Amino acid sequence: MLTAVIFFQGCPWRCAYCHNPHLQARHSAETIGWNEVQKFLLQRRNLLDAVVFSGGEPTLQHALLDAILQTKNMGYKIGLHTAGIYPKQLARLLPHVDWVGFDIKTQFADYGRITLASQSGERVRASAELLLKSGVAHEFRTTVHPQLMSHTQLLQLAEELSDFGVEHYALQEFRATGCADSSLLHHEESDYLNTHLQQSIGANFKPFSLRSG
Repeated sequence: MLTAVIFFQGCPWRCAYCHNPHLQARHSAETIGWNEVQKFLLQRRNLLDAVVFSGGEPTLQHALLDAILQTKNMGYKIGLHTAGIYPKQLARLLPHVDWVGFDIKTQFADYGRITLASQSGERVRASAELLLKSGVAHEFRTTVHPQLMSHTQLLQLAEELSDFGVEHYALQEFRATGCADSSLLHHEESDYLNTHLQQSIGANFKPFSLRSG
């Protein structure tokens, strides 16, 4: 589908590999008002098929449901990118979206190491369960970096997700563009996501894909 992506400001987590660190702060001087976004979308009806709400973490926005409903009324399909930070908000949104891209950072019990936020894994577990039960089309995906996720950890994560009921899964190679953590920018592990590892992980899912950095 031809899609417009709306990036919302604000995220409470501080994942080292984030490629949108400028969106982490709750407020920014460089923002576009919702009225302007509406005008843009109204002008592109019958040209675009869908709108994806992304971020940052879009479910941080209290008015997100209203924005989604207004966008649906224009005739657009609705996509949502989320890390599952706010399960109660996600529960309100799921009946009104057509697709969800769900970011899984690591095993639920290990989340604090990546997000620098305590008990973040429990929120994600609750959100993932809501999504799987909702029947909404979705994809679970994990951004990977050799300094942050070992082969063993990746395999354990794949098994945990498979046991949890996840079927659609993708690995996304780390992208240096935008990353503010200089310690992650130079790594030389060309065989990190080797064919054997991909096959071992992919055996747990249908479908499975790898996206290059």
